[in-house]
Amino acid sequence: MSDGDEGGSGPATDGPFLLDVMLGSLASYLRMCGHDTAYALDRGVEADGDVLALASAEGRTVLTRDVGLARRADRSILLTERDPRDQLRELAAAGVALDLQERPSRCGRCNGPVEPVPAEEATPDYAPEPSETPQWRCTACGQVFWKGSHWDRVRATLAGLDAEE
Repeated sequence: MSDGDEGGSGPATDGPFLLDVMLGSLASYLRMCGHDTAYALDRGVEADGDVLALASAEGRTVLTRDVGLARRADRSILLTERDPRDQLRELAAAGVALDLQERPSRCGRCNGPVEPVPAEEATPDYAPEPSETPQWRCTACGQVFWKGSHWDRVRATLAGLDAEE
């Protein structure tokens, strides 16, 4: 893995990030850790030139497994591994903070900002009662989420990164 930070504003490890088409599985992890993380296919871009243009326009660090794309980006982090857990290890080694936030700030689905759901507000049938379990709603897509089994799995995955080395 290499850090291609060759300019731009701030270190590549601070984000915001743009994941190329090969790294979509990392988006949810990074978002749950509070990182502003766009995924190329969610933005309708796939070609390297379009990825570079989007990253430049939005001041994003490109995360990629493509050596050529990493070299051409203003800021990039080149990942060499295929497995998402190994990719997370590479990001941690590069200095990217991978800690779940106490209060979520980003939607794991779309990257939009989230806000607390008031205890008296109605939520979808799939969600627990907001008066019993703190919940957040994405202001962009409306997704409601809470710290449930998915949160626990992500926490365990992130905690296990050091232990598996």
